[in-house]
Amino acid sequence: MRAKRIGSGAALLAGALAAAGLAFAPSALAVAPATATFTATCGLFGGGAATLEATQSGTSATLTLSSTAITAPLPIGADSIDSTLTMANSAGPARVFSGSVNPAMATGDPITVGPLDGTVASGDSLDVNGGSLKMVVFGITVTCTATGPQSPGPFVFD
Repeated sequence: MRAKRIGSGAALLAGALAAAGLAFAPSALAVAPATATFTATCGLFGGGAATLEATQSGTSATLTLSSTAITAPLPIGADSIDSTLTMANSAGPARVFSGSVNPAMATGDPITVGPLDGTVASGDSLDVNGGSLKMVVFGITVTCTATGPQSPGPFVFD
């Protein structure tokens, strides 16, 4: 009978510890807002409204940029644009997101690059205004800059 009590007590203790562990586990990390818009100028390659989408998983984050105002000048193959997005950080050093991920695009299609990978820290407050997007397409570097802050505001990372 004593062995049954010890076994039951051990099971209750294990259950209580598991519940306490869940109660004190850190919450999932998230970035807010998840989407922001801004206006960009890309020199001779045009410019206009663009959208950034952000995701976060721990200290890893991704940003995807798309724009119907900035279009492909020629057909572009999938994963053939080398992109570097530098974001101004009001909480510390600028953060850089890079990659070569893009869908295939026909002439005149809206530009989409990403997800571009980068590293963030808790409390980072990132805005494309004060940063830049550099895309290398067919050996030609296209640099786009924001003409003002993103809306509704900077990406703030947990």
